[in-house]
Amino acid sequence: MQNVRKGEELNENTLKPFLLDKGLIEDVKSPWKVTQYTHGYSNLTYLLEIENKEYVLRRPPFGAIKRGHDMKREFKVQSGIYKAFPKVPKMYTYTDDGDIIGCQFYIMEKVDGIILNVKEAKQRKVAPANFKIIADSWLNTFVDLHQIDYKQIGLEDLGKPEGYVKRQVANWSKQYVAAITQEVPSAHKVMEWMELNQPKEYAFSLVHNDFKYDNIVFKDQTWKEVNAVLDWEMATLGDPLMDLGTSLAYWTMNSDHEFVQKGIPSPTILEGNPSRSEIVQRYAEKSGRAIDHLTFYYAFGLFKIAVIAQQIYFRYNKGLTTDPRFAQLDQASALLCNLAWKAIQIKKID
Repeated sequence: MQNVRKGEELNENTLKPFLLDKGLIEDVKSPWKVTQYTHGYSNLTYLLEIENKEYVLRRPPFGAIKRGHDMKREFKVQSGIYKAFPKVPKMYTYTDDGDIIGCQFYIMEKVDGIILNVKEAKQRKVAPANFKIIADSWLNTFVDLHQIDYKQIGLEDLGKPEGYVKRQVANWSKQYVAAITQEVPSAHKVMEWMELNQPKEYAFSLVHNDFKYDNIVFKDQTWKEVNAVLDWEMATLGDPLMDLGTSLAYWTMNSDHEFVQKGIPSPTILEGNPSRSEIVQRYAEKSGRAIDHLTFYYAFGLFKIAVIAQQIYFRYNKGLTTDPRFAQLDQASALLCNLAWKAIQIKKID
């Protein structure tokens, strides 16, 4: 958490009356405290503390196109999922009234618990033996998510699972090309390989598309229970193994090159964590799914994260955002493309 970044402030004079109208506060004159979450690189997230209540506000980043930052869709997804999978924050209200803070946004509950990033894990001195418990809780939640009956909760129109893999390869490749700021030969090799080697048959499920430790809220330091899964902006219907591939791409190991560990920081680098291959084996056991085309799924996950990093850097390079964390994301994007091409060549994920 930090104070709100300059230029990303919320309009108190219009937001407080909105909160009053929605029954979330009792008096527009009540003092409030607004802070900004710092771990995310995409949608902006704020904590509102007022009248002994805590609310979280989500809005698109400045300078971003609507595609990929649709607050109404994100609000709908979590509202629907809550019916069958209560490990999501409770949704309070959504609006696309641009006169309030200048864009669409929604308000949800603040979920208490522990978000485990590298800094948090080191500060808490998480014992190596606990990382098996943490990984199991994380993985159990992941498998449960993929087993949700999305038709039963009214989310069958969230996406088109037929042809999902082909569209994903084409769309992420197109987005990468649109955001290029330097030539990265491995990126083009990966795009061409994925086009030729993608699986044609796969299962359908709800997919989160950003399932990693810092989007999970653990209940407490027993690590046995997950209170909530956050950041549903990329959720859709598709191949659950594409979801797994993205998670594996974020699963940095202590055997990876130092530059990789710094480029994709994750508590999974700490002693006691299972390897990426072990995660795949456990996922297969828990879900009952056969894991074919593993190199494709892992390479795709790396490439997708590379595209996200490159898109953010593109906005930074154009002066549409000033967050200093974005200054070297072009290098991180190139690194991820190189890793994806290497995995393809050696046919390994560890």
